[in-house]
Amino acid sequence: MSAPTPPKAPAEPARDLPAPPRPDTPDDAPAPRRRALRTHLGTLAGAAVLAVVLWRLGTGALLDGLGRIDGATVLAALGIGLMTTFFSAWRWALVARGLSLRLPLSAAVADYYRALFLNAALPGGVLGDVHRAVRHGRSAGDLGRGVRAVVLERAAGQLALTGAGIAVLLTLPSPVLTEARRIAPPAALALAGALAVVLALRMNRPPARRCRALRAALDEARAGLLSRRTLPGVALSSAVVLAGHLTMFVLAARVAGSAASLAVLAPLAVLALLAMGLPLNVGGWGPREGVTAWAFGAAGLGAGIGLGTAVVYGVLSLVASLPGAAVLLARRPAVRYARSSSDTVTSTAVSSAKHSAKESARPASSSFPFSAEPSEGRPMTPEAV
Repeated sequence: MSAPTPPKAPAEPARDLPAPPRPDTPDDAPAPRRRALRTHLGTLAGAAVLAVVLWRLGTGALLDGLGRIDGATVLAALGIGLMTTFFSAWRWALVARGLSLRLPLSAAVADYYRALFLNAALPGGVLGDVHRAVRHGRSAGDLGRGVRAVVLERAAGQLALTGAGIAVLLTLPSPVLTEARRIAPPAALALAGALAVVLALRMNRPPARRCRALRAALDEARAGLLSRRTLPGVALSSAVVLAGHLTMFVLAARVAGSAASLAVLAPLAVLALLAMGLPLNVGGWGPREGVTAWAFGAAGLGAGIGLGTAVVYGVLSLVASLPGAAVLLARRPAVRYARSSSDTVTSTAVSSAKHSAKESARPASSSFPFSAEPSEGRPMTPEAV
C-alpha cells in the first residue's frame, strides 16, 4: 500500500522584480545634443561676425594696432588685470560668505585667475566660470550653492555694468544717444510688464512649489548681495572692476591710435562691454569687434580704429589673464571648505570618529610609510581640469 501523497504547498505569488533600466527615451536623448548644438552655434556665430568684420575692414588696422603693443603696455595690462581680478575675487568671496560658504581670499584670487584664462582660451567665454563654480561647490560640500554663488557674483557685475551703461548712454554724446533716449521709456514699460507676467505665472503655480522656489531664490539673493555684510563690499568691488575694464579699453584705444577724450570713449567702451556679454563669441571675440567698429565709425573716429581697439583690448585681456595659466599648470589640489561653523564642528567630530575606528581596525602592516591607502576617500591622483 503506497504512502499518501503530501498536499502541495500553495504557489507563492510572483514578486514584482525591478524593471531593468531603460535606455534614454527619444525625448530625453537629444537634450545634451541640443545644448551642445547651441554652444557650437554661438561659437560659429561669433566666428562669422569676426570674419565679416575682417572681410569688410581688412586686416591693416588690426595688424597696426597689434604692432603698437610694447612692454609698457603689457605691464599696464597686467597691473589692471591684477586689480580687477583681486576685486572680482573679493566680490566672489563676499557672496559665498553670504551663502554660508567659506572661501579664503587667496584661493578665490587663484581660482578667479584660472577662470579668466579658461574663459579667454576656450570657446564660449564661460567655461572658466563653470569650472570655478563646480570646483568650489564640491570643495565646500554643496555643489548647488557653490554654483549659485558664482551666478550671483556674475549677476552683480552685469547689474553694475547695466546700470552704469544706462546712465552713460543717456547722458554722454554717443552714436546711440538719440535712440537710447527714445527707447528708454518703452523699454522700462516693457520690463515692468515682463516682471508682472513672471509674477502672474508664479502665482498660478501650486502654493508649496511657488513659495519654496521664490522664497529660496529671494533669500539667497538677499543674503549673497543685499545683506549688510555683503552689499557695501559688492558695490565697491563692482565699481572698481568696471572702472578697470573702462581703463583697459581706453588704453587699447590709445594703443590703436585714437586720441579721443574719455567722454567720447566711455559710451563706446560701454557698448563694447555689453556686446562681450552676448553668448555669441569665441573666447570673447566676435560681437565686441563688430560693435566697436560700428560705434567708432558712427562716432566719426574710424571703423578701422574701432576694430584695432577691440582687437588690442582682446589681446590685453588675454595678457592680463596669463597668471591663470600658471595657476592651471600648478594644479593646486582642492581644499575642503566647511559651509558654517556648526557644520565644521559636526564634520570634524564625524571624521575623527571614522578615523579612530579606521585606526583600530587597520592591520599593523598598514602603518608602513607611503601606504597606498587613499586619504579621506579621495583618490591619490592629480586633479583633472
